Amino acid sequence: MLFDKLSEYDKKGMIPFHMPGHKRNTALLGSGLPYRLDITEIEGFDNLQSPTGVLRETAALAASLYGAARAFLLVNGATGGLLAAVHSAVRRGDKVIMARNCHKSIYNAAELFELRPVYLVPETDGKSGIAGSVWPGQVRAALDRHPDAKLVILTSPTYEGVVSDIASICAVAHRRGIPVLVDAAHGAHLGFSKGFPPQPVSCGADLVVTSLHKTLPALTQCAVALVSGELVDRERLAGSVNLFQTSSPSYVLLASIDRCLRLLERDGAKLFEDYEKRLAAFDEAVKSLVKLRVLTKGTDDVSLHGGFFGFDPGKIVIDAGGTNLSGGALMALLRDRYGIELEMAGAGYAVAMTSVADKPGALKKLAEALLEIDRREDVVCRDRAPVMAFTLPRRLKSVGEAAVMEGPYVPLDQAVGKMSLEYVWAYPPGIPYLVPGEMIAEDAVRLVTQLSEEGITVHSTGGKLPEMIRCAAAW
Repeated sequence: MLFDKLSEYDKKGMIPFHMPGHKRNTALLGSGLPYRLDITEIEGFDNLQSPTGVLRETAALAASLYGAARAFLLVNGATGGLLAAVHSAVRRGDKVIMARNCHKSIYNAAELFELRPVYLVPETDGKSGIAGSVWPGQVRAALDRHPDAKLVILTSPTYEGVVSDIASICAVAHRRGIPVLVDAAHGAHLGFSKGFPPQPVSCGADLVVTSLHKTLPALTQCAVALVSGELVDRERLAGSVNLFQTSSPSYVLLASIDRCLRLLERDGAKLFEDYEKRLAAFDEAVKSLVKLRVLTKGTDDVSLHGGFFGFDPGKIVIDAGGTNLSGGALMALLRDRYGIELEMAGAGYAVAMTSVADKPGALKKLAEALLEIDRREDVVCRDRAPVMAFTLPRRLKSVGEAAVMEGPYVPLDQAVGKMSLEYVWAYPPGIPYLVPGEMIAEDAVRLVTQLSEEGITVHSTGGKLPEMIRCAAAW
C-alpha cells in the first residue's frame, strides 16, 4: 500500500534535499497537514508519468476493480482526464457527437482542439426541470446525419443522478467503428453493487473518466481514466494524460487513490451492503413527505419520469418546486437550522450527495429534517412554475473562432440577437447554457434572469453576469 510505504519512509528520518520545499518540517509547520507524507519522485516511489512500480500496481488495481483494460491515475481531477480522453480519440478539427449537458471541461477540449460539435439535447424532465437521459435513437440519428463524426461524448450519471442507456448507445456507435467517451465523474461508485446502475466500462464504453473523490472515500482531485476495447490507442491516451496532468503529482493524493481502491477491494461488498440499507431506510422514511418530494424515492419512482432511463440511488434530489421554497432557501434552511450542508441548489430543488462513508445516522437526520420542514406551516404548496426547457442556441461561429474574438460588454437585456463571446453556466454543475459563437436568444436571457432572481449564481467567462455579457454585434 502506498500510504504504508510513505509512512515507513517517514520513519527512516531521511534528510530531504529535494522537493517539496516544506521538507516535511512539522516542527516549523505543525502537523495539521500531511507534510510528512508529501514527497516527490524519489527512489522507490515510482514516476506517475511512466509508472513501473508501486504506482503501476495501483493503476492495475483500478483497472481490475472497474473491469478496464488499462487505468491511469489522475491527481488533477476528472477535468484533466476528460481533456486527455478527448485528445486521445480525435484529431484537430474533427466532428464529435456530444451531449449538450456535458461538463465545461469537454467544451474546453472542443475549443482547444477546434472540434466541430454536434449536440444531443436531453429531454428536460417536466416534473423537476433537470436534464434527462440521452437515448440511443438520438445517437443513431446524429450519426446518420454526421457519418464523419469521430467520437461520441456523454455524461452518465449526471450531477443529479440521471443515467443513460450506455450499453445500447455503445452498440450503436461501435457498429460504425466510433468510440464512446463517458464522463462518469459522478459515478465512481457504480458497479460495486447490484443496487446501483452498472459501471459504464462494463456497458462497453471505450473511455471512462471518473472522480473517486466525488462519491467514494478519497481526497479532492483524486480520479482515474479508464480505457477498454480497440478503438482508442492506449499509448496515445498515456501521452495525452501526461500532456494534461501535472508533472509534479501529489503523493498525498496518490496515496489517497491507492487507499480508496484497496478499501474497495477488501471491504467493498460490506460497505455497499450497509450503504444500501441506509438508503433503503431513507427511502422508507420520506414516503411521509407531503409538500416536498425526493426524486425516485419515497412515493416517487423512476417510472414517473419518462425522460430517465435510470437513476443513481446515491443521489438525493429534493424537489421543492411544488412549495414556496426555492432550492436555495431549502439548502439554507437545512444548513442554518439543522447543520446539514447539501451539495448544490437549483431553482426548485437541492441535491444531497451520499456515499459509503456517510456517518451512521446522517441519512436518518436528513430524513427527519425534511419531514420537519414538510410539516412547517410557513411551507405551503403552490402551483409549480412552468419548467423552462432548454432550447439549443443557434451557432454562428465555432467555439474556437469565437473565443478569440474581441467584443464589448453590453447589458444582458440588450444582448438578444448578438453573438456570445463567453461561456455562461451555473456552477455547480458547470454545464454551459451558452457557448462562445452562439446567438443570445430571448429564452437564454430569461433563463439567466430567472436563475439569478431565485438565488442561483450564474457565471460567465468575464464574471459580469447577470448584469453584463460580452458579445459581438457582427460576425
